[in-house]
Amino acid sequence: MGPEATRSTFSDHAGAESSFSDRVAQLLARIDCRRADSSEQREVIFRLRYQAYMREGAISPNSSGVFSDPYDETDNAYLFGLYIDGALASSIRLHVASRERPDFPSLEVSPDLLQPQLDAGEVLVDSTHLVADEGLSRLYRGLPYATLRLCVLAAEHFRVDHLLAPVRAEHQAFYRRAFNYQLIYQQRPYPHLAKPISVMTVHYPTAVDQLYRRYPFFRSTVFERRKLFERWR
Repeated sequence: MGPEATRSTFSDHAGAESSFSDRVAQLLARIDCRRADSSEQREVIFRLRYQAYMREGAISPNSSGVFSDPYDETDNAYLFGLYIDGALASSIRLHVASRERPDFPSLEVSPDLLQPQLDAGEVLVDSTHLVADEGLSRLYRGLPYATLRLCVLAAEHFRVDHLLAPVRAEHQAFYRRAFNYQLIYQQRPYPHLAKPISVMTVHYPTAVDQLYRRYPFFRSTVFERRKLFERWR
């Protein structure tokens, strides 16, 4: 391949990424992101979880049609719903973990790897229960990026060292390609789910500049972060 072809390929790739970022930014303009603090908000999300996990065979059926676990109730958990035109499109749960607030699901799975990071004073964000409405996720291909953007906002707000992503084996390539996550352990049983999970991680201070260059829509304001993560008593 000659230099002209190389430049053309690079330009096409950069243009495709720019176009994708523009589409996600347009989607974000339509999304209403809400922290789910009330029981009513949470039940809607737990129903979406149930539907998503039943499709994947990750849980057994139950008569309530909802799925939650004890980690939803820890004081360092943040549960979010993303709404498009008033309809719940996706949800994610974040745990902001530290030596003082050590409750998060991935620690239960891999204390040998994660406890030393907490002991060293690191702050971690564990992102779990990323689920989406089946129809809306097909319609809006940028929805996973819009949802995972909350991890970056949390990292900025809480000055996080590492982002954690517990994922199934078939999703590892996406996290590696899109965000440069690296595998730290492979296929272990995961709390309350039938399928094993691998955990991936990225060192946020090292990765943040590249993330912002590649995905400008990850940027946020102090006001937006405070609105999402500060809890007024």
